[in-house]
Amino acid sequence: MTYAEVYKESLDNPESFWAKAAQKVHWYNEWDKVLDSTDEHYRWFVGGCMNTCYNALDLHVHNGRGDQLALIYDSPVTDTKKKYTYKKLRDRVAKVAGILSNKGVIKGDRVIIYMPMIPEAVIAMLACARIGAIHSVVFGGFASHELAARIEDAKPRVVMTASCGIEVSNIIEYKPILDEAIKKSTHKPTTCIVWQRPQFKASMLPWRDVDWEEEEEKTRPVDPVPVLATDPLYILYTSGTTGSPKGVIRSNGGHSVAMKWSMDNIYNAKPGDVFFTASDVGWVVGHSYIVYAPLMNGCTTIVYEGKPVRTPNPSAFWRIIDEYKVNVLFSAPTAFRAIRKEDPKASWLKQFTLESLRAIFVAGERCDSDTLKWIMKITKKPVIDNWWQTETGWAIAANPLGLEEQVVKPGSPTKPMPGFNLKVLDEETGKELGAGKKGALCLKLPLPPASLMGIWENDERYRRGYLDKFPGYYVTGDMGYIDKDGYVFVLGRIDGIINVAGHRLSTGEMEEIIAKHPDVAECAVIGVNDALKGEIPMGFIVLKDGIERDHRGIVDGTVALVRQEIGAVASFKVATVVSALPKTKSGKILRKTLKEIADGVNVNIPATIEDKSVLDICKEAINALGYPKTGEE
Repeated sequence: MTYAEVYKESLDNPESFWAKAAQKVHWYNEWDKVLDSTDEHYRWFVGGCMNTCYNALDLHVHNGRGDQLALIYDSPVTDTKKKYTYKKLRDRVAKVAGILSNKGVIKGDRVIIYMPMIPEAVIAMLACARIGAIHSVVFGGFASHELAARIEDAKPRVVMTASCGIEVSNIIEYKPILDEAIKKSTHKPTTCIVWQRPQFKASMLPWRDVDWEEEEEKTRPVDPVPVLATDPLYILYTSGTTGSPKGVIRSNGGHSVAMKWSMDNIYNAKPGDVFFTASDVGWVVGHSYIVYAPLMNGCTTIVYEGKPVRTPNPSAFWRIIDEYKVNVLFSAPTAFRAIRKEDPKASWLKQFTLESLRAIFVAGERCDSDTLKWIMKITKKPVIDNWWQTETGWAIAANPLGLEEQVVKPGSPTKPMPGFNLKVLDEETGKELGAGKKGALCLKLPLPPASLMGIWENDERYRRGYLDKFPGYYVTGDMGYIDKDGYVFVLGRIDGIINVAGHRLSTGEMEEIIAKHPDVAECAVIGVNDALKGEIPMGFIVLKDGIERDHRGIVDGTVALVRQEIGAVASFKVATVVSALPKTKSGKILRKTLKEIADGVNVNIPATIEDKSVLDICKEAINALGYPKTGEE
């Protein structure tokens, strides 16, 4: 079947479409009803009984694949490499699940996992899934305040952590952060299970803390616990959330079905393939494509504790691809921009072969055309952009390599995936817009399997945030358009659309144009308050390494490019060169924070920020541009 036929079938007959896809998942009991759409939660495979961990590990062992590699751990920051077969990984997970059971964790209990990128993070997630506990992974770089908010909200019985994480060469002590978070939270977990790393030994509280390794040695393994398809698998708090955290709930059954479908049809990954997702298990990409999808599909997944650069150099990804014969690479565009900045001519790539690599996938933020073309040029591999969210759990729009590869249009994540009935709505009226018209990107309900079941213990927030604005639709919060060929173009968040003298303009579109300048490594554009025009764009430009030309000339060149492609209406005249852009630890540029500085309002520095000193550099640059404006001006 063609993509068009499959997509149409998924919208016209969603129940039969997903029932067929679900045949690839192991069920103890099949469902009574494929889809329950009696309310806004849209439950999939109601009455079905299964276990996610069984599908990820035991099933392969039982089918004779126990000796195949399941997980490769590569840590340049500790100079450590380890390999786990499916049987070895299953055995460790079964024992860690036993530890949790011994500590009183039962089906439906929550377990917070606060870990660096080590095999034990994956083992902890799968151990929770094995006994029907709901895990909530908190990114290992979060400070105590953010961790406390998640403990307060999820109310875990147990916290699983490590003694430390390693950021390039700095040791980050996790245990003091966890102790402080528990002090701040009114909810107190009964037990903390601590993996002691050789780089740093954490001090333990005898009434609460237990040594993970010692417990694992003496614990008996436990079997998977059957759970309902509609039981929650995990809660994941959206990154960069301000105020109280927003816990996205994912179900067991629908998630497994969508993960399997996506591996076969989007990523074209077969059992035995090596799948390298360069992300972190603290983010949704890590949940879906480091842990669950590759293992469910019988692939070998790589857990990488390092950076695309500086651990030790810009060849990190190329080395891993060559060393482990990687077939599919999945990362964020920001990683490739970092590589390009340090090695614009890809000189480091020359000592490695990418022969095994079939495709590179990028997601997590908009991939500008220039970056996409650069990756294709240096690797000579297909580069596939896809667009999705923590809330959806997998790609809303992608290029389905395993189904029918579509022609790539740079700047587009290609076409909507099955089950995602994507529409462009007028932001004011909610009326559906035609091809090429910019508006709010929304998904007509029901959402497909693996999409969020709701917000943890906050149905009102779920409805208010996603469903109320346009009844019958889920609001993605992104602006964009669908062209006459059905290709999706995401222009940025709705708050990334600025109003310049009555003209609605996309800062994302301006970034796309600026990125074409030969000296530009990456850039960000924000809208700042302007007394005359309401808002005007302000640009922040990071140059490629080794560029020594006059900065003024480069800025003038980018201004001319924007004027040439959008016109004088863009009013793009204010820009500055900076050494780096402020980002979250997951690689998202802190555009909202830059806007707050430029507008002179109270700045809330997100706990997710990668490097606060970069924000100070940008603040100085904003001041040098004459912002924030004073009242007299």
